[in-house]
Amino acid sequence: MKKRYLVCMVLLVLSFMLGSSVQAQMVGKAMDALNISEMPDGKIQTRWYTAENRNAEKGQGGKANFGRKGSPCIPLEAGETTVIADIEGSGTIHRIWFVLFKRDAKALRGLRLQMFWDGEEKPAVDVPLGDFFCQSHGVMSTFENIFFSSPEGRSFNCFVPMPFRKNAKIQIINESDVQNWIYYEINTTLNEVHSKNKLYFHSCWRRENPTTMREDFSILPKVEGRGRFLGCHLGLIQSPSMNHCWWGEGEYKVYLDGDTELPTLCGTGTEDLIGTGYGQGKFDHLYQGNQYLSDEGEGTLRNSHGYYRFHVPDPMYFHHDIRVEIQVMGAGSYGDFLKAMDQDPDLKLMKTGEAGIYWTREELEKLNPNDAVTVERVDDHFATAYWYMDRPANKLPPLAPYAKRIEGLE
Repeated sequence: MKKRYLVCMVLLVLSFMLGSSVQAQMVGKAMDALNISEMPDGKIQTRWYTAENRNAEKGQGGKANFGRKGSPCIPLEAGETTVIADIEGSGTIHRIWFVLFKRDAKALRGLRLQMFWDGEEKPAVDVPLGDFFCQSHGVMSTFENIFFSSPEGRSFNCFVPMPFRKNAKIQIINESDVQNWIYYEINTTLNEVHSKNKLYFHSCWRRENPTTMREDFSILPKVEGRGRFLGCHLGLIQSPSMNHCWWGEGEYKVYLDGDTELPTLCGTGTEDLIGTGYGQGKFDHLYQGNQYLSDEGEGTLRNSHGYYRFHVPDPMYFHHDIRVEIQVMGAGSYGDFLKAMDQDPDLKLMKTGEAGIYWTREELEKLNPNDAVTVERVDDHFATAYWYMDRPANKLPPLAPYAKRIEGLE
């Protein structure tokens, strides 16, 4: 299966690099590599959980209004918990599609998406709906990557396979103070027999506003088990006093299987993490991208970003435990730092390296204003982590309250 998958991905990538006729042939070969023309053994069934067939019953779709589109969506009352799929037996969720009537910050950060596997009371997925689908800062973007997409900035699509053995439940809690409406499809196959190595999907969300000087921001707090880290959707809002300085020098750190002080895997900066260099413009590629940028004009300050990285062709396995962090670190010229001190006289700029050593104004004034150096920073960071694990629940704390999630976005 792994070999087939790798062949498929190579063919798909090559297809995008070639002309239309050759591309069509390559896509066909990629589909063959995924065995889309082969009927599986057993009695696997396809079911869609939708507003037109809430329980995905056979032969019971589209009954409302004499079968003439009588129930395309459902209401989400303020404070209400709505179960949109409650699935018995084994199977896999292959696709999730949502459209919201209201798509502002209250909706994207106020709707809480939860997923439960195999009868667990604790959700394996507990996230703001918008951030889960790579929509940053409560604002819709148009993009496409390997797992998520929003073709015109109005919808939410997820293609992460989510297997389960006994049952699955997906619910949405409207923690905002306004009513909304949701159109949805949960596309599944049922009656599957999963191997012992089939893993459960998990996702969590964190925000630190502000972060703490010289403390790395936790993308995924330590979890224990066997599994695979799929990647993350990250973002930040820069501190106002430092929004004219580069913010993304922090190293991406992955602590694997007992790592304590130092990680096994370590990157060199946010732009390097997502495959670019010397800054981050707006782009959306298959495994990496910066799909949200607050300020896109020439020569303007770019003070908030939303970006993602998925470890698909470069798998990241763990056998006992994992935690993932990123440093809150930036860079700038000495002249930029002096401007920042003029803007905020109480600003303290800590040097990178040994802790607790700060730049003084007198020291900066003696240096070439065009020379640049790295510094520790304090900003507003958030992260959605995605991973697979050998157990249907994790021990992470629940999602942060709505007020913390939406702070500064309205």
